[in-house]
Order: sequence, then structure tokens, then C-alpha cells
Amino acid sequence: MDSKKRLAIAIAITCLIVAAIFASFGRSLFFVQIPSITLADVNEGGDASGSSGVQDGDQYWQVAVTPETVQSIVATLSRPDSYYRELTVETLWSGGSYASPVQYWEDGGWAHTRQVLASGAVRHDLTGPETAYYWYEGSTAWGTFPADERSSDLAQHIPTYETVLELDPESITGAGYELRGSLPCVYVEVQEESGALERYWVSTDSGLLISAERELNGALVYRMTAYSQIQAPCPATASFALPDGQVLHTPA
Repeated sequence: MDSKKRLAIAIAITCLIVAAIFASFGRSLFFVQIPSITLADVNEGGDASGSSGVQDGDQYWQVAVTPETVQSIVATLSRPDSYYRELTVETLWSGGSYASPVQYWEDGGWAHTRQVLASGAVRHDLTGPETAYYWYEGSTAWGTFPADERSSDLAQHIPTYETVLELDPESITGAGYELRGSLPCVYVEVQEESGALERYWVSTDSGLLISAERELNGALVYRMTAYSQIQAPCPATASFALPDGQVLHTPA
């Protein structure tokens, strides 16, 4: 075998080794930050129920969302530390409903909620690491109560979707990827022992709860939607002050 043939064979072997290394490295990139659960069959087409693989033109792998895997997926999501958004909370009953507009600012462990109540009064809730303050617009008086990690969600009258992680998997009756508004979300449906049916849509981009619903006896009694654009970080003009002007926090 002459030197040219040996050189050609050596080059071919080197190319094969490099290609194998690249393929292995490339696959590892696709699996970064993916939960340790079974992936969808990449040879099958996806659908809204959550069984999907690599879609045409995409450069990532999508995890199959099922009642068995949704808790692992929700556990990988996290909310931003600093942001502003607007949402609507609806209370529905036989023959009527009321929609409450809500504004919400969060930064540095502090949260400020402003919402218009059914009475027309505007309530403010300012929640810190240990204490929550509340007052009504136009008044300089306020009240306080001890705060915990769920106080800011309660102030907005929205469920804390992280409780999904604490659920008995048997209570999860549905899960998948869905668009809510125009936002891609992880969807989970929960059947409570009380008979109530709850649904959550959590943004795969921001980790925030985008929508939630609650049904009793087949009738919708609660709905929350937050389809507006999220501002992150929280605007520097946001106020974390009591009605007498006392500033408890200033956005960075």
C-alpha cells in the first residue's frame, strides 16, 4: 500500500472519529436542563395532549407531558425574581360574574398587588419576607399580618401552582402542552377529593401561572388569566411604599 492510500485511510478514520465525537456532544447539548424522565418517541408526531418529539425545524427535544411526568416538569420551572404584569381574576356564579383587574409588581423578595374589588374599592397589598401590609386607596391607614411564601399569591387571589408538586399523583387527571392565549404552557388538571376540578396553565418561558380555572359540579366558578406581556425586571418606577409615604423597598 503506497503512502497516498495510507494517508487517505488515516484521514477517513480521523473524520469518522470526529463525527462520532460531535454527534455525542451534540446530543448532550439537547438534553441540558431536561428532567430525568422518559422522552417522547422522536419518530412520532406530537399533539396537544403532550406526546411530542422533535418538531420540524426545531433544535431541541421536548419532554412528553403526562399525568405521570408533569410534576417532574413543573419542578424544573421557576418564576422570575423581578417583574411586573397584569392579570384578571373572575368570580362566576349562576346568573352573573365579576372580573377584577389586578396589577402586580415583584422585586427583591417584596410584592405589591393593586386590585379593583367588586365594591369598586381599590385594595393594595404590600408583602415582605415576614410581614404583609394592606390598605385601601385614598386612606393613610393600613393593617398588617404575618407573611409566608404564599401570601403574595393569596393577595392576588390566584392559586399557588407549586402545590402541584405536593399532590398525590393519583389526583392528576390530565396533563400536556397547550397554548393559553398565545403563550406555550404546561397544562395540568387536578381532581380534588371535594369533587372540585382545578386546571393550571404554567408558562414554559417565564415559569409563571398564566391561567387557572376551578369547576364545582360541572360549573365554572373561578378563572384567572394573565396574557399581557411580562416586564422583567420590575420597572424602577414601581412603588413599594406604605400610604403615608414610608418606603419599604426600592427596586434595584
